[in-house]
Amino acid sequence: MTRFWVNGLPEGSVSALDRGLHYGDGLFETMAVIDGTPLLWARHMGRLLAGCDRLGIPIPDRATLAAELERALELADRRAVVKIIVTRGSGGRGYRAPDPVEPLRIVTLNHWPDYPPSRWLEGVHVRVCATRLARQPALAGIKHLNRLEQVLARNEWRDDETAEGLMCDDRGRLVEGTMSNVFLRIRDRIATPRLDGCGVAGTLRAELLEQAEQSGLTIDQCVVTLEDLMTADEVLICNSVFGIWPVRSVAGRDFVVGEMAAALNALAARAGYDARLYGAA
Repeated sequence: MTRFWVNGLPEGSVSALDRGLHYGDGLFETMAVIDGTPLLWARHMGRLLAGCDRLGIPIPDRATLAAELERALELADRRAVVKIIVTRGSGGRGYRAPDPVEPLRIVTLNHWPDYPPSRWLEGVHVRVCATRLARQPALAGIKHLNRLEQVLARNEWRDDETAEGLMCDDRGRLVEGTMSNVFLRIRDRIATPRLDGCGVAGTLRAELLEQAEQSGLTIDQCVVTLEDLMTADEVLICNSVFGIWPVRSVAGRDFVVGEMAAALNALAARAGYDARLYGAA
């Protein structure tokens, strides 16, 4: 059962005039909770506040958000998922923002997804989606509420064997998965797609990049093509809930689960993404 709070009120209501509903005018963060601890909380908070600043939404009070999160954590199982949504609040008809703006906050507590342990141990099958991402630098990196491109892409397949779909931009360059970021190893080089035109700069992706730099491991943020994908030696996907899944195959191409997965899993474990906590070891 999902529990939720609206502006701190248990099972509160959302106005039919809310701009998040009408225009996707807002942001959200989704995080894993393990043993009462929200993983990468500081990174999630930082991205949320940066997104509010980018969109011109008054930044929520940190102490208020922390208190509302703590209320949800008190009811969480050993493993759970918490989502925080901030919208610009209610306003009249039209795109122009109301003055003053009174942002809306929603916190939801959700059960842990029932992923099979094989996804961590043996890897996953993924596909390349036909739906493309539009380039919009003003929105690149932040986790805004406009997710229709991902909705269309995710509904391109219905089988349970396919764990994720990879998405390209309108130039055919690989950007991300519908719910994940991508890393590739091509011989001795590790790369991840640059996200300056579109895509979500994931919190676990940011953690891996920082940990790698501190450990002396070079990861290039660069343009990645589908040819790069199909000629890679190793591919993995990651997000802030499931951690890291090695990619076993895409479009008929098989990959090994090798040294990159081992190196990045070791970095992720420092942030709490230990496979044993997921029931995967």
